[in-house]
Amino acid sequence: MACPRWSPCFRKELRCPAECPTAAPPTPGPSGGPDCNNKGSGCYDPRFIGGDGVVFYFHGKKDGHYALLSDRSFQVNARFIGLRPAGRTRDATWIQALGFLFRSHSFVVEATGVAVWDTGAADHIRLSYDGAAVELPEGHGASWTSPGGALTVERTGRVNGVVVKLEGAAEAAVGVVPVTAEDDRIHRYGIPAGDCFAHLEVQFRWLRPSPEMEGVLGRTYREGFVNPAKRGVDMAVLGGEEEYGVAELLSPRCKLCVFSPEKTAAAAAAAAAEAE
Repeated sequence: MACPRWSPCFRKELRCPAECPTAAPPTPGPSGGPDCNNKGSGCYDPRFIGGDGVVFYFHGKKDGHYALLSDRSFQVNARFIGLRPAGRTRDATWIQALGFLFRSHSFVVEATGVAVWDTGAADHIRLSYDGAAVELPEGHGASWTSPGGALTVERTGRVNGVVVKLEGAAEAAVGVVPVTAEDDRIHRYGIPAGDCFAHLEVQFRWLRPSPEMEGVLGRTYREGFVNPAKRGVDMAVLGGEEEYGVAELLSPRCKLCVFSPEKTAAAAAAAAAEAE
């Protein structure tokens, strides 16, 4: 059994009491997954809550890619899936995948296609690092660490939930969910039979954001940022498709993107040289 870092039992091995049926809960409480009603979250069609606490929607386009966060040392892009409901002028969209860029590496978390949601019995998360599949065993607490240790991913439940930790930069709690029949009825999406549009819910936490942070969500963490989204409006929309659109999930380039793989690689090489 593990203890929280710097707690009185940190680095000590403790045996679980006999009353414990398992060493770890098969499905942890809500604290393990994204909180869609708190800062740093991106859920639903997609609705974000910025660092300033303002709730806003960013629609984008189906099959589009957008930089959610772009800072000096990392960037997180999103791929949207969606459809055009009958009689509407915009797509209904959801986050299908997240692409993490850091140094010269990439890490992808994506929701796999699901015809009919199976109440979470099967795992619908797919992971890859630098283009190679990452096999993460099922079970709460199962983890994987990238070569060099800069990135760690850990399951927050038996399946369909992980926390991605980028050393010294950010953390992201990610879960896979479907568009439910109730959501479809309320919003009149017109979800077709044979596809429940499984997608990601996410909540980010920054460890050392820079004053230059950009992105659909990242800009709301800048000091002095004035959010143009109207407070109190049921569906306040914040633009940025042109400014934060990227060509593909793992592209670092957009009009306002801050992250540069070349600069971060050069900085890492310089730091390594100084340490020798």
